[in-house]
Amino acid sequence: MINVVFDRNQDGTIHTFTMSGHADFAENGKDLVCAGASTVSFGTVNAIAAICGVELDVEMEGEGGFLRCRVPKKLDTDTYEKVQLLLEGMFYSLKTLEEQYGQFIQIKT
Repeated sequence: MINVVFDRNQDGTIHTFTMSGHADFAENGKDLVCAGASTVSFGTVNAIAAICGVELDVEMEGEGGFLRCRVPKKLDTDTYEKVQLLLEGMFYSLKTLEEQYGQFIQIKT
C-alpha cells in the first residue's frame, strides 16, 4: 500500500509530505495507482519549481517507494501561498485517487 502523510503547521499549511510503499494494484509497469500517485507527486514538485521558483528539500529512495519533501522556510508571502495552493491541489488529487482505490493508497494528515 502507498501511504502518504501530509504534515501541517498549526495554521493548516503543509510543511512536509511523505510518500512510501507500493500500491501492488497490478504488476510493475501496469500499476495505475502507483503511476497516478507518482505523477501527481512529481508533477507537483516540478510545478512548484517551475511556477514558484522554489526547490523543495527532497529525500528519495527509489526501491522503497519513498519520497519526502519539505517546504523551505523563509519564503516571501506570495511565493509561500502559491506553493501551498499547489500542495493543496496535490492533496485533493491524491484524496480522489484514495476514494477510488482506498485499498491501495491511504492519505493521512
